[in-house]
This record gives sequence, C-alpha cells and structure tokens, in this order.
Amino acid sequence: MTFRINNNIRALNSHRFLQTNHSDLSKSLERISSGLKINQAADGPAAFAISEHLRSQVAGLNQAIENSETAVSILQTTESNMGEITGLLNGIRQLVIHALNEGANDKVAIIADQKEIDAALRTIEEIASNARFADKYLLDGSNGVSGSTTGDGLELISATTRTKDSREKGFEVRITNRACRSHLKGSTALTDQMVKAGERLTLIENGKKATYLSNQNDTIETTVQNLRSEITKYGLDLNVELTADGVLAVRHNQYGNNYEFQVSSSTAGVLSSQANQIQNVSNGRNIGGTINGESAVGEGRYLSAIDGATCTDGLKIRYLGDDIDPRLKADCEIRDMVVDETVESDAPDIPPGGIAVGRVYIAQNSMKFQVGGNRNQMINISLRDMKPSGFATGIANKSGFRSLADIRITDSDLAQDALTLVDVAINQIASERGKLGAFQKNSLETNLSNLRVANENLISSESIIRDVDVAREMALFTRNQIKTQASSAMLAHANQESDNVLKLLE
Repeated sequence: MTFRINNNIRALNSHRFLQTNHSDLSKSLERISSGLKINQAADGPAAFAISEHLRSQVAGLNQAIENSETAVSILQTTESNMGEITGLLNGIRQLVIHALNEGANDKVAIIADQKEIDAALRTIEEIASNARFADKYLLDGSNGVSGSTTGDGLELISATTRTKDSREKGFEVRITNRACRSHLKGSTALTDQMVKAGERLTLIENGKKATYLSNQNDTIETTVQNLRSEITKYGLDLNVELTADGVLAVRHNQYGNNYEFQVSSSTAGVLSSQANQIQNVSNGRNIGGTINGESAVGEGRYLSAIDGATCTDGLKIRYLGDDIDPRLKADCEIRDMVVDETVESDAPDIPPGGIAVGRVYIAQNSMKFQVGGNRNQMINISLRDMKPSGFATGIANKSGFRSLADIRITDSDLAQDALTLVDVAINQIASERGKLGAFQKNSLETNLSNLRVANENLISSESIIRDVDVAREMALFTRNQIKTQASSAMLAHANQESDNVLKLLE
C-alpha cells in the first residue's frame, strides 16, 4: 500500500461517483416531479422533436374539435329558424287553399286571407333578416352563394360552394345551340269532310293517351278544341294548334331531347305520315354552350357547368332567348311532317365559337369551417336567402309572380299560381333543411367523432414518448439515492486516509 500527500486518488474516485450519482438522483427527482421523462431536448433529441410535433398536432386537433362543435351549434340555430319559416309557409298554403274555395268565400274573407298571408310573409322576412349566431347573420343571404346576370333572357338558377367567385368581371355565357321543343306539323289539312267522316286523332305523351273521334256534328274548330280538352283531361304536356292553312300543329311544352310524344290519325298526313300508325316525334333539342369558356351540359333550356370545371363547377343558368339576338336561329318552328333537326333555310347560322348572350356574376360567401388540425382541411356550406323574395324565383306563372313575396289570392287564377309558388317554396326550404341535416351529420358530427379518436391516439403516442413511468422511475430514484449516500460515505472514508500519512510522520 502506498501513501501520497499531493493526490488522494481514492477520494477523487469517490467524488466522481458521488457527482454522477447525484446527477442521476437529480434527473430522477426532475422526472418524478414533472411527470415527464423528457424535460429538455438534451434528454433525448429525437424523441423530443417527435413529441413536440405531436404536441402541435394535439393542440390543432383540440381547436378543430372546438371549431366543429361551434359549427354544429350554428347549424342547429339555423335549422331551428328554418323550422319556424316552414311552419309559416304551411300556414300560408292553408290560407291559399281556403281562398280557392270560392263557392263558400265572400270578398271580405278573401281580403282577410290576403292580409293574413301578408302578415306571415312579413314575419318570414323578419326571421330571415334577424336570425343570427352571436353577431353573425344566418338567413339573410350573406352566407351563401349569390349572383346576378346581364343579358336579356339569361337567368341564374343556382351555384354551389364549388363555384368560384367571379369578381366584378363575371363569367361570359356563350350559346352554340338553341333549345327547342319536340314538334310536328301535319302535311295534310284537316277538312270538314274528314271531320264528318269520323277522324280519329290520338296523342300519347309520357305514358298518357288522349284520343278524340270526330262526328257529324263537329266542325274543324270543335274537333281541335275537343282534342285539347282530352289533352287537359288526361294531363298530357302538349299543345295543339290549327294553323292558318288548316293543318294541325302539335308541340311539347317542355324543351329538350328528353321530351317526346307519339301521334296517330285516321288520315295520312293529318298527324301521322301513315294512316292509323303510331309515329314518334322526338326532335327536341337541348341548349348548347359554354360558361367562362368551360364546357357545360345542356338540358332543355338549362346550361350546367361540367363537374370539375375550374371556375364554374356547380353553376347552372337558364337561357330563354326568345328573339334576343338576330344572329341566333329562331326557336324550332312547326313546319312539316319530316321529323328532323334542320332549321329554316333563312335563319342565320351561329358562328362556331357561339354567340355571347350575357355574363353571370357570382359572389362566393359560403360559410367555411376549419375542421382539421392542418392546412386545407376546411369544409363549407352555403345558406340561401330565406326572405320571401328569395323563394320560388324563376317559376313560370300566368299571374306574373316573380317570387313568393308577390303572391296574391284575390281571384282564383292568382290563388292557383300562388299555390304553385308556395309549394315550390316549401320544397325549397325542405331541401335546404335536408342539406343542413346531411352536412351536420355526415360532415361535422362524423368528422367530430373522427377528430376525437385521432386526438386520443395522438395524446397516447405523445404520452408513450414523453411521459415518465413513475413506478420504474421510483425504483431508479431509490437506487440513485442509495448510491449517492454510499458515495458520500466512501468519500468520507477516502478523506480519512490522510490521517495515516500523519501517523507515519510522528
């Protein structure tokens, strides 16, 4: 055994172990007190980076969950207001039906019904104008896709959340093909002799059949009128006219190639080209054109942008086009028995690039909800204008009602058209409520459930990486505590070795 004075190696060794054990004891204390095994980047750089990323994801998902819950609350508030409007519309419909009971109503009752309808419409206006969530108005049209058109005969039918905002320039509408209705004009004039002999005229449309057999008491005019009565009786969507040259002209009331009909006559050429033979008439034509230079699909007089169009996806317009532009071909004319799609020879052709008939302007104000923890995880929904002026627009009627706000019931014809518009309005709000319900259930609540599961899994993952196993750490703490105490004791013994050197010097 050697004894040194300048350096006590055993004391230095004990001191080094004491420092190590004390550092380990301090780490254990830190982990137990914080509950984390990674308190700083030095505790595990790779694990620390992963856990920080997971923490940011958890924070984002927590906020997304709150966003989704708020969105559900907004939709529930909106739907409850729509329920009140639905109730008012049902009441208006009941009043209109009461007004149609002319045999039992006097003028005073009709006026009272009209006043009650006006009051209900004002209430709908107030609900739509004042319904809000906090300071955000819901049903005044400020949270939907709105728009307008320029150009005679051009109407905006609908736009969706997929339709882009057109700003102030608008989307140009170009027509390459005018819509027309299936039509037929007889090649042989209907004569009094044919009528007296008993001419059988038959029309078939959409599975419904109207037939009239003339008799000796009929004239040409009464024969045509009786055929019209049969058409009305059996609900055929056709129109029959007697032209100046005495031939019958039949035309479908709906535009497009989806609407056709069949004809037959006892005499060849009066309707069918061959006597007593059913002849099909299907020369209707859909509109054709483009919106903002993007392809569109025509259906009757309606033009809809194709799915996936860059700017106009979800946009639908209607072009009436009656005598709008002299460069456009005239509407399909009833001319002869030949069923084809040719046009009058003196009608000017549309240039290959089409004719610009107007512009449609879209303001995209749909409600957008951030329902995910990352970028581009948004969904949106459009809330239509629920004021009376926003319901049942663009519905053809003889009374000239432009929307639900205009309805009057002071006579039978007005009341009939009013009932049509009220039914359309009820269908529109029912569809809107269904859309809200589907959006809430399938887009928000399903997503909310998924977010909660994802949030739970991320928290679990982050916990595995960062949280301390307290039982294991307590065992380590006890070990480090004992080692620290042992190191302290051994350092004390090592420092006592200098006493042995002093004894040698005595």
